[in-house]
Amino acid sequence: MLHATTAPHERRHALRAALASGRLLRFPGAFNPLTAVLIQELGFDGVYISGAALSADLALPDIGLTTLTEVAGRGAQIARVSDLPTLIDADTGFGEPMNVARTVQSMEDAGLAGCHLEDQVNPKRCGHLDGKAVVGTADMTRRIRAAVRARRDPNFLICARTDARAVEGLDAAIERAKAYVDAGADLVFPEAMRDAGEFAAFRKAVDVPLLANMTEFGKSELLSAGQLESLGMNIVIYPVTTLRLAMGAVEDGLRTIRDTGSQESVVERMQTRARLYELLDYPAYNAFDGDVYNFTI
Repeated sequence: MLHATTAPHERRHALRAALASGRLLRFPGAFNPLTAVLIQELGFDGVYISGAALSADLALPDIGLTTLTEVAGRGAQIARVSDLPTLIDADTGFGEPMNVARTVQSMEDAGLAGCHLEDQVNPKRCGHLDGKAVVGTADMTRRIRAAVRARRDPNFLICARTDARAVEGLDAAIERAKAYVDAGADLVFPEAMRDAGEFAAFRKAVDVPLLANMTEFGKSELLSAGQLESLGMNIVIYPVTTLRLAMGAVEDGLRTIRDTGSQESVVERMQTRARLYELLDYPAYNAFDGDVYNFTI
């Protein structure tokens, strides 16, 4: 009721332990808090907050228009409702190394378990679009060092994302990843890998946990959880999947209302009132209120 039952430091510790297990952790994207509740109920390992989904939810393209305050605020709302560790997309860190340091501490304060920082030039572009540009390796290692130095909880996960595959090639992306690990990154996110072979090459070369991005309509082959686990991946994210599912259903429903004058034909496809109340845990609120507000006038 109201919030998670575990403290942020407990969720961070749990994520570290889960990563050490060697099994693949599945982190679907949550574009709002209620989705995070559902992700936990259905037995996933963690919650992911996508910068692309967050900006789209604000009706903005994913080109670096969102601010640290907006991202940390939404992250806090989502992390508050789940006992699962929540990993958030922090873009390029919202500025220079000192801004990166503030970003990490803001994410800690928001109750998140970790964040990823990318090596794109700011303002960034969606990782699966063409026309990206990356900063020099030295610039990105400064971002990572600032992030590591700024965190107060050593279990807060610092993930380095490299977008260099699409710009400089696979070998260069791997060399960058090694430098980011040397700078203190706990986890590496190789963006826009083409296929299983490219993930395998990263696994062979990099000795820290790896994150795979299984986003739809992108440059990566959509591999199954079993395939990714066999390749040695440690986390898989489905960043915009829930938003795309929801918006597809919303658009279909709105077209039906527009064209027929009623929603009656799509009611059976809706989440019921009973199911919504179950997710919101109405009985617990009623019980709490009954115990506290028990006097009569």
